[in-house]
Amino acid sequence: MNQRFAFRAAIVAVLLCVLSACDPNRVFEKNIDFPNNSWDVQQKPSFTFAIEDTTAVYDVHFNVRHASAYGYYNLYVKHTLTGPAGPVGQPGLHQMLLMDPKTGEPKGSGTGDIYDIQFLALPKQHFAKAGNYTLTLEQYMRQDQLPGLMAMGVEVTKHVEKK
Repeated sequence: MNQRFAFRAAIVAVLLCVLSACDPNRVFEKNIDFPNNSWDVQQKPSFTFAIEDTTAVYDVHFNVRHASAYGYYNLYVKHTLTGPAGPVGQPGLHQMLLMDPKTGEPKGSGTGDIYDIQFLALPKQHFAKAGNYTLTLEQYMRQDQLPGLMAMGVEVTKHVEKK
């Protein structure tokens, strides 16, 4: 059973890599897997990315991989962003709906019982100085362990106005 789970996770990861390689607006993307497919409150994944074009506007997304057995329909995540000159803005709290609250059906795309979903966390973000920025995430739920949360990630893209 464990081998089948690992195989499915590998297939999903490969498909995401292949599909995501086609986006010319992507500046950064990284996902961090949690040991034992559980996010411990002590784990604070950090993502460091470089911003070169300070005239551009960016969208920052959070990527979540979860199992259908995750015990809640939502996930609260707190973010802290620091840049070359120190903190950028105020820390923010985000509520992400992973399951439909009425039906209990998982949101996002999935294979088997593993689902991937992306949330627009910081839309139209302007980075005033060129250099490295670090985004740190903290789970902000009422329980120290969140079994069924397999990975968190960050994607930074140049903002494109939709027509």
